[in-house]
Amino acid sequence: MCVIVSPSPAVETAGYKMIDAPLSLRLIFKTTTNSTQTTNHHMPNLSSLIKSIRDIMREDRGLSGDGQRIEQLAWMLFLKIMDDKDQEQEILHDDYVSPVPTEFQWRNWAANSEGITGDELQQFIDQRLFPALRDLPAHDPRSFMVREVFEGNNNYMKSGTNLRKVVNKLNEIDFNVAAERHLFGEIYEGILKELQSAGAYGEFYTPRAITQFMTDMTAPRLGEVVLDPACGTGGFLSCVIEQLKEQASSVEERQAIGEQVRGWEWKPLPYVLATTNLILHDVELPNITYRDALDKPLTEYRQRDRVDVILANPPFGGTVANSNEENFPLNYRTKESADLFLVMMMHLLKEGGRAAIVLPDGSLTGEGVKARIREKWLTDCKLHTIIRLPNSVFSPYATVATNLLFFEKGQPTKEIWYYEHRLPEGQKSYSKTKPIRREEFRPIEAWWHDRQETEQAWRVDIETIRQRGFDLDIKNPNRAVEEAGHSSAELLGMLGQSFERSMGLLRALEAEL
Repeated sequence: MCVIVSPSPAVETAGYKMIDAPLSLRLIFKTTTNSTQTTNHHMPNLSSLIKSIRDIMREDRGLSGDGQRIEQLAWMLFLKIMDDKDQEQEILHDDYVSPVPTEFQWRNWAANSEGITGDELQQFIDQRLFPALRDLPAHDPRSFMVREVFEGNNNYMKSGTNLRKVVNKLNEIDFNVAAERHLFGEIYEGILKELQSAGAYGEFYTPRAITQFMTDMTAPRLGEVVLDPACGTGGFLSCVIEQLKEQASSVEERQAIGEQVRGWEWKPLPYVLATTNLILHDVELPNITYRDALDKPLTEYRQRDRVDVILANPPFGGTVANSNEENFPLNYRTKESADLFLVMMMHLLKEGGRAAIVLPDGSLTGEGVKARIREKWLTDCKLHTIIRLPNSVFSPYATVATNLLFFEKGQPTKEIWYYEHRLPEGQKSYSKTKPIRREEFRPIEAWWHDRQETEQAWRVDIETIRQRGFDLDIKNPNRAVEEAGHSSAELLGMLGQSFERSMGLLRALEAEL
């Protein structure tokens, strides 16, 4: 039951009923079509519901593969969540106006399970809803957000009947019920995780264990501006939001979190996924900008654009588009996206600001412009920790060796601590069924505040690094030589093979004699 005090006259709208109360106050009660329902909201089995939606989508000839199914679900979820939030705001604020035109609000074309379907629904979405929302006048930030979501996404489904089935399934979720929204948020995280094995879409997802560990170690605080300039589906941002919510002690502080946590993303699918992700984490208006982070000359950033914390897994292994390298000083121009992101992130950090980023081994080594970027990095910033990860952390999307790097701006680097993170005992690699887990970082946390050299940890002074041409790809000098272990059966097999080779040599020698 939702109870809200309001001075408004008696109305009944959007499932809420206004009734008279003493002292001329009105109480808003959430009503339900089930007269036997108690104040405990009945939550659907959300895992089963999502599975049903997938099964329906697999029947549709317009959808090919998990990537397109997730994209299809993304814009529908966004519109449904927006409408649930709009109805809540309309009850709380008499002057609230939804950014979505009345005709295209979810409640007016989707909420009625017996509403339009088949060809009529298909034509409505393709010929009216998408064109209207793509051209929506951006009167305010919410309108702009809606337009950006629909400018970059598509309706792939070809059957209006299947569309109606999916819509009716989504109508079983009420995103204004906190417990239901949070439960769905966990399922949504699982949906985003699946992007890691959805072909090219995998670049948008960083394993939750990594985003959580990096956020914990960087420890953002209320009042600080946190930026992810390549935010993908919003993994880092959602971790930061949850940390800041625990620190907030007032409504004002919770509301400010949405403005302080910022993301940039230039691909349409992750943009809508991240926006929806943050709404599920109780941010009414996510501060995510639909843009290429490298599209602006560094000289155009002002002091007010600088931030306290950066958390990011910038794109690597690719080349920049639209000659964006020309936005950077001549001495640091390169086509490698990860290197340019590093230059930009150094520039955007405030003095005293801190960052945690993911970079491949290729960004830690190399001559020429790569070496000059690293020299600037270690001169302007204190790079204090590099966590070296196994190759399979981002499998199957990427199998290159990656590193977690932690640094602060304003002091030069004097020494760098390295820590070699290893696979769990008995595990040969990470995979979809055996991903990296947050618990695996507990030994690093224990080591973090009382650093000692161990078989997995070592430090390197800046003079050694300078002599190496600022090459940071330094292997573990303390790693013990691993002895290969073999079972009795394997040893017997190897011994038999050795005897066979010996007998062969003897027979060849006898033949010669």
